[in-house]
Amino acid sequence: MRSLTEQVASYAAYHRDRRNIATHFVGVPMIVFAVAVLLSRPHFELAGMPLNPAWLVVAAACAFYLALSLPYGLGMAALLALATWTAGWVAAGSTALWLVTGVGLFGAGWAIQFLGHHYEGRKPTFVDDLVGLLVGPLFLVVEIAFALGLSGALKRAVETRVGPTHNGKPRARTA
Repeated sequence: MRSLTEQVASYAAYHRDRRNIATHFVGVPMIVFAVAVLLSRPHFELAGMPLNPAWLVVAAACAFYLALSLPYGLGMAALLALATWTAGWVAAGSTALWLVTGVGLFGAGWAIQFLGHHYEGRKPTFVDDLVGLLVGPLFLVVEIAFALGLSGALKRAVETRVGPTHNGKPRARTA
């Protein structure tokens, strides 16, 4: 499996325009929450404990994140657990609420994503690598860490590989 640096740099290569990154801060959470809502409706029991597919997907995603980085994995686990817990409330409502929320947020989130990739001038990462669907939410958490002055070594490694972010026109890379 590729390292945290490799995963983030691979994803970042498709996300250097700050407008694209900004759309991802809206669209990606919408998509993650929509998937959690849609997967929270069907219920079953395992060893007497009520479960739904959303929690199984969250467990698998968290295993991936934790394998990349303990601190980021724990952060992602907390965020995904909160989203899935909240999604359970929505899914427990009427069928109309469940579907309108899940399908509506999913469609709107992807529309926002594609707008961002229009600015970027590149296709979404997942077209070339489906793992990008998992790395997207992590990328946002990493970007927040960078903005807070955290993970400087990771930021330097990513920018060395793919260059800095820019405001609509790529900056020349210096060696």
